[in-house]
Amino acid sequence: MEEYRTIRRTAVGEYEEKKSRFIAAAAPVSTEAEALAFLDGVRRANRTARHNVYAYLLRAGGRTRYSDDGEPAKTAGAPVLEVITHSGLTDLIVVVTRYFGGVLLGTGGLVRAYTAAARAALDAAETVTVQPAVRCAVTVDYPLYERAAALIAGAGGVLEPPVFTDRVGLCWQMRAGAEGPLLDSLRELTRGRAETTVSPPYFSPI
Repeated sequence: MEEYRTIRRTAVGEYEEKKSRFIAAAAPVSTEAEALAFLDGVRRANRTARHNVYAYLLRAGGRTRYSDDGEPAKTAGAPVLEVITHSGLTDLIVVVTRYFGGVLLGTGGLVRAYTAAARAALDAAETVTVQPAVRCAVTVDYPLYERAAALIAGAGGVLEPPVFTDRVGLCWQMRAGAEGPLLDSLRELTRGRAETTVSPPYFSPI
């Protein structure tokens, strides 16, 4: 499992060329179904638009797809996909909605406009590095709670709120592969009384 970069949430950018408005919406997706659902939502929200051009790139299998949606071939979807691939991001879709301004732009103008709109959306997006992570849990006695929490935080663990019963339950998320030394330290702190669990690895923006 290798880390990758994507965007945290939907972002919007806009470009105008000779009275035509190009409104780009970028969104994180992890499957083709999610990408097409986002595209459908943009289309529904922009029923009067002339074109809804899109491109997406999925990490799984390096799958890509784009559509010019009625624009001349290679002038719309392909430039949007190129912006995505050159950004170093993956698992995202960009949909560029065009409201026609009455002036034909020509192939060069279309490529420039769709490229600029897609870049504007990605420039507006918050990027995030998604890493292999694990969720860990430990149960300790009350006198050791603060020291255990400090060990976890010091090792890069992202702590959840503690659970207080007859003992203290601590849960946290951290980068996969980094949990071993920390769990050893917790067992040493508790003289072997720490009850620990570790989840299978999964991807998370930590």
